[in-house]
Amino acid sequence: MTAPPRIPFPVVDEVSRHCLQEAEPETVHIEVHLPGHLDHGRLRKAFTEALRRHPRILMREAPGPWYRRRYEWELTDEPDVEAVRFPPPGRDSLEGARGRSLSQAPPLTASPPVRLEVVDDAVPDGAVADGGRGTALVLTVNHTALDGPACLRVLATAAEVYGGRDNAPAAPPVRPAEPPQGPPDVPSPWAPPARVAPGTPGRTPGNGQLLTELPLPHRPKGSPYTVNDQLMVATALTVAHWNRERGAARRPLRITMPVDDRPRDTAMPIGNGTRLVDVSFAPDELDSVPLPELLRRTALRTRALKSLPRPQLGHGAALLTAPWAPVACRAALTRALRRAAAPWTSTTLLSNIGRIPYPLDFGEEAGRAQAVWFSAPARMPRGLTFTTASTAGRLHLALRWSRTLLGPGDGAQLRDLFAHHLHTTEATP
Repeated sequence: MTAPPRIPFPVVDEVSRHCLQEAEPETVHIEVHLPGHLDHGRLRKAFTEALRRHPRILMREAPGPWYRRRYEWELTDEPDVEAVRFPPPGRDSLEGARGRSLSQAPPLTASPPVRLEVVDDAVPDGAVADGGRGTALVLTVNHTALDGPACLRVLATAAEVYGGRDNAPAAPPVRPAEPPQGPPDVPSPWAPPARVAPGTPGRTPGNGQLLTELPLPHRPKGSPYTVNDQLMVATALTVAHWNRERGAARRPLRITMPVDDRPRDTAMPIGNGTRLVDVSFAPDELDSVPLPELLRRTALRTRALKSLPRPQLGHGAALLTAPWAPVACRAALTRALRRAAAPWTSTTLLSNIGRIPYPLDFGEEAGRAQAVWFSAPARMPRGLTFTTASTAGRLHLALRWSRTLLGPGDGAQLRDLFAHHLHTTEATP
């Protein structure tokens, strides 16, 4: 019998594998709301077929001795386990699926490292326009293996197989070419950034989450900034406002922003394909700079950072994951360096998926997606992430936090602050 093909862990996968924690699993939560209902058997077949059409998702961690130099993925022809589940419908079924998505990472030892829970008659939290009960698809992704956009690509294929309708991605918006920009002035990268001030944490470890729907921010025609820049400024102002109210020390804010240059068609590489850049703000900018000027500065920074070629996690991570020593030794070193670098970890993360490029149309009975949420892991020392996506002309925001830093009431306050500051970015320059 031929052994399954193997591929070495990429840099992002290996660093994540080194730093796994049971208390705060590295999961990506994706939630899709449909207005109608799905046939369970057809959906299971469609999702399994989508996995086959994107074989890179059918993988598991290959076993190996402690002295091996690399972790390797083992590619499988078929799923090892049933990836689709149908929890009994009920008042708390959706909350239960959400909770499992934050607390139970699919194991890396079974292919595929993703689970899909189908919640019938899901109460949509006001997200569905007619206020009725539809179906919620809750996906849990082990972030060591995959990211959210890659898993969404697989779900779009499943929708096409299930509904028989074209789910090709819409063309991205065309923006006029801009002259190259020099590096903008930013706070020193050697200064420790601000931390999110503690709120009222509970005693249970893990992640908490709040999902909400907001109007898409208006952007005046001809503005030199994008909606992503508005979201970035709203995030910075929200955290600065939160910290100021709690008397935290004034320090520069540093917000991590994933950048994804992959195509969204069927040739999209499946895995962890984003690179991370940090957008910095000086304390005085968030206190006294007029908002149109702050938006302009932010646009210059994000544009410059996106244009710079850079390894996904920086040059240091590439060195750590080179096979110069057994993985067990490098894992211990990586964890030690991560603890030492904690004071320089960014303040928070803003992951803006943008406009969902796929219709996610499951056919006449189930319909098209009316709301899509993502939430990124929120481990300490960062402890708070903002993830946004837009569907059907609405902005879907997920706040996710470490329960050792914040509580549910804190999440509601941060949501209100974000909504307020996002609205202020609509001012005409």
